Amino acid sequence: MRFQPRFMDELRDRVPIGDLVGRKVKLTRAGRDLKGLCPFHNEKTPSFHVVEDKNFYHCFGCGAHGDAIGWLMETEGLSFPEAVEHLADLAGVPMPRPDPEERKRAAVAANLHDVTETATTWFQQQLGGSAGRAARAYLADRGLDPRTMMAFRLGFAPDSYDAVHDALTARGIKLDQLIDVGLLKRSDKGGKPYSYFRNRIIFPITDRQGRVVAFGGRSMEKDNPAKYLNSPETTLFHKGRTLYNLAGARKAAHESGTVVAVEGYMDVIALAQAGLANAVAPLGTALTPEQIEALWKLSAEPVLCFDGDTAGVRAASRAAERALPLLKPGHSLRFALLPKGLDPDDLVRREGKEAMEAVLKAAEPLSDLLWRSLTEGVDASTPERRAGLEKNVFSRLADISDEKIRGFYMRDFRDRFFQTFRTKGRSFSKGQANRNQQGGNKKSPWGRSQAMSGPASPQLKASRLARSGLREDLHLFEQLICLYAINHPALAQSHAEELAGLDFTDSVLDKLRLELLVTLSSDQGLDPDTLKDHLAKNGFGETVAHLMRAPLLRPAWSAWPDATVREAEIGWCHVMARLRRLALKREIAAIEAAYRKNGSDDTLRHLIQLKREFDKAEGTEAELEGYVFRPI
Repeated sequence: MRFQPRFMDELRDRVPIGDLVGRKVKLTRAGRDLKGLCPFHNEKTPSFHVVEDKNFYHCFGCGAHGDAIGWLMETEGLSFPEAVEHLADLAGVPMPRPDPEERKRAAVAANLHDVTETATTWFQQQLGGSAGRAARAYLADRGLDPRTMMAFRLGFAPDSYDAVHDALTARGIKLDQLIDVGLLKRSDKGGKPYSYFRNRIIFPITDRQGRVVAFGGRSMEKDNPAKYLNSPETTLFHKGRTLYNLAGARKAAHESGTVVAVEGYMDVIALAQAGLANAVAPLGTALTPEQIEALWKLSAEPVLCFDGDTAGVRAASRAAERALPLLKPGHSLRFALLPKGLDPDDLVRREGKEAMEAVLKAAEPLSDLLWRSLTEGVDASTPERRAGLEKNVFSRLADISDEKIRGFYMRDFRDRFFQTFRTKGRSFSKGQANRNQQGGNKKSPWGRSQAMSGPASPQLKASRLARSGLREDLHLFEQLICLYAINHPALAQSHAEELAGLDFTDSVLDKLRLELLVTLSSDQGLDPDTLKDHLAKNGFGETVAHLMRAPLLRPAWSAWPDATVREAEIGWCHVMARLRRLALKREIAAIEAAYRKNGSDDTLRHLIQLKREFDKAEGTEAELEGYVFRPI
């Protein structure tokens, strides 16, 4: 439901955010603010601030930011409506009544929840009775004790077409309600509706609030092809949005700092019985985007657990690839592979909780698993094969939607390629390499020629270029880097790591930068005309045309096709140095603002360090007449 702004403001005013945060974080007074160690990342020096008069918290270390509602959502794993309700309880403010339509929907859902709750109790009774003797024996053989069976409310559906109907209608539940929650199925032949679950161990499935919304059933028949069966989609139950044991795992996940996704019900239950209560499971399918988002509400880096056999490794690789479009700053996945032939249930029964904890501790980041899955076992013994591998890897990275994360992945995987193939030479054409060697210049800290050092001429300092403001300056040099890459593709390929590490302020140019990275990484030996054609076909024709006719770029002679490779590389390095200095300038301005606000010693130390780095970079900028620009 929607909440009126006045109601939300009253909640925030009545519950001081300092008191709310102070329950979990030790805070000390720092001027007008409160300060403490950030609960969202590991740190030794406090960078987490609570600004009481403005009702928000902010971490200068990891960027975590929010108000009282956001705090409850992040630290308690609550949804937005749940967080509002919790805050209202703390404030002693009654919740507003929903509108008539919402009340009607809520009443229908409440009635259906009553149905599933009644059914759960009845299934539990069947498991404890004579009809459930074989099911109890099976569960005991699987190592489950009665207390665990009770905690997860396990039940049994008798081998009968009518038992559910007869028992629950006798308790006042209507036939249509039993069909609506998926307990009965209509007959295709026009007969009486019959039980959906028959001769199966029943696993109640709950929502985030712990209300039963559906059931899973494990067949007691050895030859039944449908060993596990879930309820059909209903008003209460959407399989792709639900995780088994989400409500039960929420507290343990927040206490441990992580949540583990395993394959099935029995894995979750066995881990909980062993003392690992932070496990959940999808319902017979691969994790969906909605389920991954639900995991991220519990932990920034959930662990996905897979069997260590070939099929499990393939499943892990597919999960990693499916997650790429969903990645967002601060949120990723880790992957734990079990010993071959064992699932979590087997492992904890045979070797105990410690063995499972060791597997989870060894979980590898998504980036490592993705790199390994894309490169392991691939023959890259020739330049052509390495080019093919490179094309495959970087085309996969294009699936990452977040531009900043995609840029970091590009840079990281470029580093990995360099480390893997550095003994086999750089992917730079022989003629170009010879011409570079003929220059004989020493390398600067940027790894390039020092011939670029020296003061700018008085004419250039007084020029329009030198007088441009910070934002205009940034835009000019971002344009220049793109121009170098288009007119000298081989140069951009050899400096792809630097290109991937940039963060353009112009969104159009940044998209062009990323397209250039993907294209150049997947196609060695591109000439400028072919590259321009490709960019035009992919929607960048107008952007490229604008660069080609931009008046301010005409004096940058080393960026145009008639410059030699060595001349272009020197100019490229000057522009990169200039961009680095401008980036430092922006960062210094932001840190200065932060220091004026909080005056902390750590902020001051950071500011001093940045200014020293800025001073060291002086003299390597791109405003050097003759190397980048002709005199104006």
